Amino acid sequence: MKAAVVRQNPDGYADVVEKKLRPLKANEALLDMEYCGVCHTDLHVAAGDYGNMAGTVLGHEGIGIVKEIGDDVTSLTIGDRVSVAWFFEGCGHCEYCVSGNETFCREVKNAGYNVDGGMAEQAIVTADYAVKVPEGLDPIEASSITCAGVTTYKAIKVSGIKPGQWLVVFGAGGLGNLAIQYAKNVFNAKVIAVDINQDKLNLAKTIGADIIINSGEVNPVDEIKKLTGGLGAEASVVCAVARVAFEQAVACLKPMGQMVAVALPNTDMTLSVPTTVFDGVKVAGSLVGTREDLKEAFQFGAEGKVKPIVATRKLEEINDIIDEMKAGKIEGRMVIDFTK
Repeated sequence: MKAAVVRQNPDGYADVVEKKLRPLKANEALLDMEYCGVCHTDLHVAAGDYGNMAGTVLGHEGIGIVKEIGDDVTSLTIGDRVSVAWFFEGCGHCEYCVSGNETFCREVKNAGYNVDGGMAEQAIVTADYAVKVPEGLDPIEASSITCAGVTTYKAIKVSGIKPGQWLVVFGAGGLGNLAIQYAKNVFNAKVIAVDINQDKLNLAKTIGADIIINSGEVNPVDEIKKLTGGLGAEASVVCAVARVAFEQAVACLKPMGQMVAVALPNTDMTLSVPTTVFDGVKVAGSLVGTREDLKEAFQFGAEGKVKPIVATRKLEEINDIIDEMKAGKIEGRMVIDFTK
């Protein structure tokens, strides 16, 4: 089968190679892959930013059809359409796995990182960790929800936002446009989108943002304070990779507001301790989502409340896609199509 793998000397790009799958084990399922989105985390893995993962099949926004199941599989049947997600498998028995926080398992396996992912013509998944795609959800769109969608959905849950409150989304790209839709259409928040790219902001407006702010033209913190009566927003979610976005996302909050970090830049941020103490501001991280979160995120997609912006490409175009992502040229998500 053809697969996009991390190069032997990771340099930020992938090699498309012929790869042979190992035999199926008990509790596993073999998938014929349909689609797999390309995420910024794939770029980090391809560059070796999280360690040298040479030879690993990339991809954690995968959707495939179950072709074969191993012994003891009861959760899937042949023909099911299921996910290949970043949260590939947990230990199943630690305090995180049994308390609904399984993504923080210390023995976690992540697709496209420390186990082979979905950017291949076939993939193997642990059956109980593959989430079924509901009827009515386009599998191309489901691929984006498998990571970008569930990640932003969970981050908004973590933010604690309530209907009618102000939530600021920093970064209106592939993650941000889904965050805007979940915040507006599922959580019924008032949404401000901040970016330096006016085209992405214009798109954010069309998909539900109440207010758009170009941070390359005005100070977003000042603008957000004005819009919210001087106090600031109740919550912010950072989907941008610039350090300044994280700092602005804290500065724009009202007392007792919460910033949730989603994007993964390779940098530190400055955080004022007096701000966290005197204003009670909270800073939290949110790591993708659990199987239950993904099930919910899929369902909202099936109900039409969230519609990922996607375009399909060929596997052989993976490095072109990476270049376009690095240059910030992509709106929404590029999805590898294995059906043609």
